[in-house]
Amino acid sequence: MSSFTGPAASGPSGDIVETVAALASKPPLLVLDRVRAFLDEHRLGSGDVRARRIGEGGGSNFTFLLERGADRYVLRRPPRPPLPPSAHDVVREATLQLALRDAGFARLPTIVAVAEDETILGVPFYVMTYIDGDVVTDELVPGLEDESTRRSLATDLVESLVEIHRADVTTPGLAAFARPGSYNERQVRRFTQLWGINKTREIPTVERVGEWLGDNVPAPLPETVVHGDFRLGNTMVARGDPSRIVAVLDWEMGAIGDPRADLGYLLATYSEPEGPPNPLGTSPVTALPGFPSKSELADLYLARSGRAVDSLSWFEGLALWKAAVFCEAIYGRYVRGELGSEDERAARFEEGVPYLAEAAAATIFR
Repeated sequence: MSSFTGPAASGPSGDIVETVAALASKPPLLVLDRVRAFLDEHRLGSGDVRARRIGEGGGSNFTFLLERGADRYVLRRPPRPPLPPSAHDVVREATLQLALRDAGFARLPTIVAVAEDETILGVPFYVMTYIDGDVVTDELVPGLEDESTRRSLATDLVESLVEIHRADVTTPGLAAFARPGSYNERQVRRFTQLWGINKTREIPTVERVGEWLGDNVPAPLPETVVHGDFRLGNTMVARGDPSRIVAVLDWEMGAIGDPRADLGYLLATYSEPEGPPNPLGTSPVTALPGFPSKSELADLYLARSGRAVDSLSWFEGLALWKAAVFCEAIYGRYVRGELGSEDERAARFEEGVPYLAEAAAATIFR
């Protein structure tokens, strides 16, 4: 069966191939006969495999819907090498989710197999169950026409974050992710180093913001699990009941650290009603009536968690600055021709990265 035909097999030529004999000028993202053998080894369905790319494009980890008859799975893998040090570690991402589920957080896909063997696809990957839900980004999904339902969704978004931060980080699985020293200092140091690796041009504001963040690190709160990219667009709502979040996705940035990092990121990437679009342009639907304001989100988090939060502008600035560094990596992959044709929207980061840096500066210097 050709990987380029059928409703569930799509992508740029060379991204999904049937066998290694069909290799193109650059390594494919999926080789279906190898994926089929891996699924067989783990007793995951039977028969031919059809695949198509799902989720957001760009330079983050890639996800694919796999179909084997009536069975559906999701495969997650890094982009093509070369990759920045410590980035796109999908084995770590899978291990964190497994540990978090064991600690009681249930809003996760079920991971059914992890492949550390890079000879299969050239990179590690993992496979999880498919959840039939919706991701709310640019448009409202059916059921969110009512303002009260929108507010209920935002409330459950905050509740999901509170549940993540409630997980016991002393359980063996999560304790393995703890690191000595300050999470906040490590974040600034790591992304300063990544900027040196990722940058394609000089953007002084990125360096100026990074220096200020490093000079003004707030005292830490007791550590929790931190998602690292917590926003509405990285969650899935129940189909038919969009007020309820059934899964939190994309744990690439997950760690043990300061819970304000997640709240600051949520606020920095949230578009509130009657407010300007958020600098990342993520999930703009929250600007519609019914969704709460940023201050209401923060108040709701405080009420649900009982955790006092201060220095949020530092964490909002950190979020936007990290986004600038991360998006520069995506832009670099674009200009080097390492992304597929469907990812050409990464060209927008030529202007988007400086814009994010200026937004971070405006947040911390306001």
